[in-house]
Amino acid sequence: MTGIFRTAILFTACCAMSEFGYAQSVARSTDTSKNIQHTFAPLKTKGPKPISHELSAGIRANTNGGSGFIDIGRIKSKDIKHSDMFYNIRFWQIELTEKQSPKEKKSTSQNGNKYKYGKINNFFALKLGRGYTKMIAGKPDPGSVSIHWIYAGGLSVGMLKPYYLNVYSDPNAIKYDEGHKDDFLNQYMIEGNTGPFKGLNEIKFIPGFHLKSALHFDFSANRKSVLGVEAGVNFEYYSQQIQLMANQPATAYFADMYVSLQFGKRW
Repeated sequence: MTGIFRTAILFTACCAMSEFGYAQSVARSTDTSKNIQHTFAPLKTKGPKPISHELSAGIRANTNGGSGFIDIGRIKSKDIKHSDMFYNIRFWQIELTEKQSPKEKKSTSQNGNKYKYGKINNFFALKLGRGYTKMIAGKPDPGSVSIHWIYAGGLSVGMLKPYYLNVYSDPNAIKYDEGHKDDFLNQYMIEGNTGPFKGLNEIKFIPGFHLKSALHFDFSANRKSVLGVEAGVNFEYYSQQIQLMANQPATAYFADMYVSLQFGKRW
């Protein structure tokens, strides 16, 4: 009996040791699994950097002339992750424009030279403006169109330059004044215009201001490019009466409609 009893105690001890070893093995396996899961946890990937700046340039066809301009803007968006699709812009604009009278037409002299009959002054304006582009309708992807409302205003510096003609009756180029009025308006006496540089030393600078409002259509194909068409109205007022044509009254203000094409980049 004593032998049987010792055998039973030894068997029980072996079983207990076996169970203890199995429990430790399971615990180590669980810890290793946790470590593996922690080691291979998926990394968070960063998306593209939000768009925040815009630089663009364009040309503008006005009902009373033409312009070239540069826009420098900062993009404002409540949804930073999608600022390339849903955005507003605060911008500075620099524009150089030429004002022409609707009565202004090209003529040809007897010797075949071109000139503009009745034109007495060239008028250019350098404009510095501050504006805001507000989104009206956004685009769900960069390949579609977004629509924005633009309003802007600022200072203008008008530049008035006399328009000179060459005439048969005078060896020197003449401008419109009381002493040369008859020859200046006599088509049989006109040889042609003198070109754009004559009279540059006589430019008068005239201060003023300008306002505009427009709809802007953004056709950009990707998030870092600018391709837009704009249609709107423009108003300018100057501190002095400006006369462009001999037979037309002088005016201190200009109002026009325009269409522009704009291209550039965002970053």
